[in-house]
Amino acid sequence: MNAFARRRPAWWIAAGALGALWTLPNTLVGLLAGSVGLAFGARAHWSRRDCALVFHHWPWGPGGAITFGNTILHTGDTLDSACITYEQRAGHCQHPPIRLGDHERAHVFQYMVLGPLFLPVYLLSGGVSVRNPFERAADRYALTGSGWWPGEGPAKV
Repeated sequence: MNAFARRRPAWWIAAGALGALWTLPNTLVGLLAGSVGLAFGARAHWSRRDCALVFHHWPWGPGGAITFGNTILHTGDTLDSACITYEQRAGHCQHPPIRLGDHERAHVFQYMVLGPLFLPVYLLSGGVSVRNPFERAADRYALTGSGWWPGEGPAKV
């Protein structure tokens, strides 16, 4: 593959920049929480793959990760860890394990579309549960590499 083929189109870069700006209020929430976590052992690094500043070893929560805009608060060592989907956790089906970072990246993309509206829409859609179409879409994206927006792709993963 030549250098030209590896470059992102200008519209894609512009859309990403606009999405990051649109979700900046959410990102600031994540930056504040992540910064507090730094004092308790969290470590921050930019993940180009996940389009987010990731705070690993975030010291609070039941385990796993939570996304705020272009930040991810993660209690573990790496977003490469495997996890199960919400549907599987609810006993609805069997899926192969997914990469936690792929699931969280879908949420980053969702935030970049809805910006400051994401959290209220997410909570009104069912919060952290298998009923939430944003969670099901993030699982679908982690399983297939596409369909990170609710309603995209097949109804079931």
